[in-house]
Amino acid sequence: MLQLERYEEYLDDYILCEYRAKSTFPLDKAARAIATEQSTGTWTQDIKGKRGDLTAKVLAHEPNIILAFPLEDADLHMGGIAQLLSLVAGNLFGLEELTSVRFQDMYVPPAAIKEFKGPKFGVEGLHECLGQPIERPLVGTIVKPKIGLDPKATAEYVYQGGMGGLTNSKDDETLVDQGFCPIMDRCVEVSEALDRVEAETGHKMMHAFNITGRPEKMLELGEQLIEQGARQLMVDVLVAGFGSLRMLAEDPSIKVPIHVHRAMHAAMTRDPKHGISMRIFSLLTRLAGGDALHVDTFGVGKMHGSAEEDKESQLALESKMGHLKRPLTVCSGGMHPGLVVPLLKITGSRVQLQAGGGVAGHPEGITAGSKAMNQAIDAYLAGVTAGEYAKEHMELALALEKWGEVSGGDY
Repeated sequence: MLQLERYEEYLDDYILCEYRAKSTFPLDKAARAIATEQSTGTWTQDIKGKRGDLTAKVLAHEPNIILAFPLEDADLHMGGIAQLLSLVAGNLFGLEELTSVRFQDMYVPPAAIKEFKGPKFGVEGLHECLGQPIERPLVGTIVKPKIGLDPKATAEYVYQGGMGGLTNSKDDETLVDQGFCPIMDRCVEVSEALDRVEAETGHKMMHAFNITGRPEKMLELGEQLIEQGARQLMVDVLVAGFGSLRMLAEDPSIKVPIHVHRAMHAAMTRDPKHGISMRIFSLLTRLAGGDALHVDTFGVGKMHGSAEEDKESQLALESKMGHLKRPLTVCSGGMHPGLVVPLLKITGSRVQLQAGGGVAGHPEGITAGSKAMNQAIDAYLAGVTAGEYAKEHMELALALEKWGEVSGGDY
């Protein structure tokens, strides 16, 4: 992560970027190559009219390359995040001087942050919508199987989860408006199920409907879903584009929170030597207005990742960033009750735990699986292990018997 205290003179007028690079050339030459390629440079020196004050500055080249891009290089009003990414992460990945390069971190100055509205709801707003205390983690599920259920079956799944005390449920990243589960029909059925949960228990719950698709259709679809009772929308941000997310988040007709899925991220984040870190995508999601973002399970779930990388992503969402609200960190990917207590010891309570198979796969079904997740959270809040708490809570005991319990030492 960038050590900003070293570069105080640049914090007002420059975008700072950190790259981890390997090169057959000396790293100072590689750094200059990135700086010139991404700002005023070209392969030939015979170019008239070049403005030296627009050239990115090399602030460091070892162990990592630190560049300062003049804020004037960025068209954040019209070009937005698309132009920002082109500036700081455009052609550099193909430079001959580099054998590998990973875009690790970025600092955006206050003047640039003012161009963005950011999340409408964020952590506090989501808790308020659900009537949940800020001290308690939200707990959700992903409807499984991810595709194949019809609207009524989807709604029944959500209802059973709500009766087990879940605060959230969501479509998975591949489900939008397929013929076997039309989204408008799904919205009507699921919204009725959420109303039933609240009427029968007094417990509020929201479901995120995936509207990822053609940008010109996403806003229209979002508005229609909200008219039919949708309480939350979902966007696969990397395949839809940050501009699409920002369009939704800043439109006054979208009066519900936006849950952000990071589908396809590992194509760019998985290789520790090349690509783009998830921290960058977390920061951009916040600028674009996402209210909640998937950040994996800190190295213990089914997805590739590490506690250190996930913590950096969480910090990008939670650290002070001008006027922008803080999006909610969503821990998802192989989540089950046996992971809850040690995971929350790392993340703290201001997160959402999202379990798909860890709810649906419970031996006693979805409602029991939902209760088990909540019981594991209760164990954390009580300061005891899940195993101790399970002695008096059957649903949690059955979950631990099936999936096991991860101890703090396993992290």
